[in-house]
Amino acid sequence: MLDTVREVSTPELIELRLHCAGPVPRALAWLLDTLIRGCVIIVANIAIGLLGRAGGGIMLILWFALEWLYPVFFEVLASGATPGKRALGLCVLHEDGSPVGWGASLSRNLLRTADFLPFLYGFGLVFMLMTREFRRIGDLVAGTVVVYRMPPAQLPEVPEAPAWRPKVPLTRALQQAVLAFAERAPRLSPERAEELAEIAPQLTAGAQGRTAVQRLYGLARVLTGETR
Repeated sequence: MLDTVREVSTPELIELRLHCAGPVPRALAWLLDTLIRGCVIIVANIAIGLLGRAGGGIMLILWFALEWLYPVFFEVLASGATPGKRALGLCVLHEDGSPVGWGASLSRNLLRTADFLPFLYGFGLVFMLMTREFRRIGDLVAGTVVVYRMPPAQLPEVPEAPAWRPKVPLTRALQQAVLAFAERAPRLSPERAEELAEIAPQLTAGAQGRTAVQRLYGLARVLTGETR
């Protein structure tokens, strides 16, 4: 079974392609996390066993924390990944591609009980196979997806130029065109860059030549937040 791709557009006009993880890597990540928790329990049981009855209460608290808070803590504070997910190159995100928060992480992990039924995540597997992005019940309720970790998107490097804001409204297509120009123009000859810059006089207030190029650079720096 092939993993699918979820396409998300961010407010910064960055197109993200989130590669959703299927049942096999997620099961391996869960197994690794289970082994880690089991090792912690064994070591803690040996150490706390010396405390007698008080140790029993501490073990119950530790078991509860490892079972229910362990995944939430790592998903929220460790970039969406428990140690098992990190080892498999996975992470949890909101369905819009933003980092997962406390509420969503708590919801998806509390609903592991429903996903586990009738045994060994039977319902969870059925829902994952029925949904395009392999989302179990907890993911559907919490609005989350499990995806492969990708390198952070990089905004184009824009040459130095004074900030420029045209008086015409900028559609998303125009903003994308300006950013593409700013990224590629430095690799073009000056004549070709000036020729392209003069194609959109509404963005440069009719400027010509090098001035038009500089104005598009300045606009790109405003769009990327480098100049205000």
